[in-house]
Amino acid sequence: MPTNAVALTRLLLAERPSLLRLAQRIVGNAPAAEDVAQSLWFRVQRIEDDPPILNKRAYLFRLAANLATDRWRAESRYGELIETTAELPEHAPASMVAADQSMVDRENLDRMMSAVAELTPRVREIFILRKIDELPMEEVARRMSMSRSMVTRYLQQALRHCMARFVDDE
Repeated sequence: MPTNAVALTRLLLAERPSLLRLAQRIVGNAPAAEDVAQSLWFRVQRIEDDPPILNKRAYLFRLAANLATDRWRAESRYGELIETTAELPEHAPASMVAADQSMVDRENLDRMMSAVAELTPRVREIFILRKIDELPMEEVARRMSMSRSMVTRYLQQALRHCMARFVDDE
């Protein structure tokens, strides 16, 4: 490994907290800053000895700032792209699914619907609110006027029943 790379790697390890703070200020969040630090490590490993780096600390911090800025710009472009993308047409063609897979999926859906229909009204409503409407547990508990732990018990009961029906049918 070239001398510059060894010295910069050691410096990177010593200055990692400062480099992470710098990257986080630029990119705006800790996970992205960690990604920048990882990219910085990979970049440092590829640095050659020619030309020699006189101020290794300044070089390392400039490299980190540049990588963080590049990351921030890329995320900004991606965000703009997502925001400006036109909505899909109402009747967009779906990919074709094999007939046999479609039939198996339909049978599974029918079995699931009949299993859900067998649940008591309260358990069925909790199951639908949580699994179909994807409401948080706290919201389900609030709507049903019961504790979160009671919602959890009813949900477990519903799941056990549905799983038992699938096992019994097979």
